[in-house]
Amino acid sequence: MTSSDDKLSGEDRLIARYFKPLATAAGAFGLTDDAAVIAPPPGHELVVTTDGLIAGVHFFEGEEAGHVARKAFRVNLSDLVAKGALPVGYLLSLALPKQIDDAWLRLFADALQDEGDKCSCPLYGGDTDRTPGPLSASITMFGSVPRGAMVRRAGAKPGDLVFVTGSIGDAALGLALRQGANWKLSDAERDHLLSRYRLPRVRLAMAEILRTHASAAMDVSDGLAGDLAKLCRVSQVATDVDVTRVPLSDAAKAVTAADPAMLEAALTGGDDYEIVCTVPPGKAESLRAAAKAADIAPTQIGTIAAGEGVRFLAGGQPLDFKRAAFSHF
Repeated sequence: MTSSDDKLSGEDRLIARYFKPLATAAGAFGLTDDAAVIAPPPGHELVVTTDGLIAGVHFFEGEEAGHVARKAFRVNLSDLVAKGALPVGYLLSLALPKQIDDAWLRLFADALQDEGDKCSCPLYGGDTDRTPGPLSASITMFGSVPRGAMVRRAGAKPGDLVFVTGSIGDAALGLALRQGANWKLSDAERDHLLSRYRLPRVRLAMAEILRTHASAAMDVSDGLAGDLAKLCRVSQVATDVDVTRVPLSDAAKAVTAADPAMLEAALTGGDDYEIVCTVPPGKAESLRAAAKAADIAPTQIGTIAAGEGVRFLAGGQPLDFKRAAFSHF
């Protein structure tokens, strides 16, 4: 007897087997149509973002399927959080080399489902293709915000305080370790840096906090120095940052103590996926309290001023970075 699964084409069978279970929203139609319908909650607008991962560029060849899925999901979720948006769904496009097998796809799909279940963000559709390589996974994610409430990069004003969540530079130092750097670190310190590179930690609770406190915000994906400069450029303001105020993990402190030149990598390297934001002074204490209640530690690293440009100061002297931010081009 022939099963219904056997009657499907290879691509349709792959979609039905691995990705249909992730498409739980009514508007996804069980991935049986060419498009989907997403309706934001009443009084809300949709916010959309997209990011893709390519093997050999954003993760190492041979990386575990689950880590690829989780990173692809989280780098998009981080963008939504920085806009004050909560996720409502996503699209997935996969380009698969021939060596990708059913076992890999099962682990990939299971990890995606776990990520989506944690934040009520189901799959709505996408595309699958065969490629001679490399593997790529691209997600377009949709979020919702109350109408007119999205937090933009533009909006910072002189006098606003500059905050950043978590710790900075771990991912860039983790990448350096993965590429062969050999600092004298404890196993725990090495594991911390490597894990921060492999898997972003998204501060989902920051979405509402930013929406009610921040004048401007963005996630730190290409390095704190470069991303803060982008925010200030769009807002047409300036700031100075004392590097001693930038929050570093114990592992990053151990690296920069042993090799001071790595401070530049920590400040300009990508993949932190923390949030940098500007907050009016009158809302600063409320932001700290709300973040603490959500087990998030924001650190004030500067104050917005009139003018243009961002300077990182060490001992009162501006640092001259070889490259202010990660760039593909």
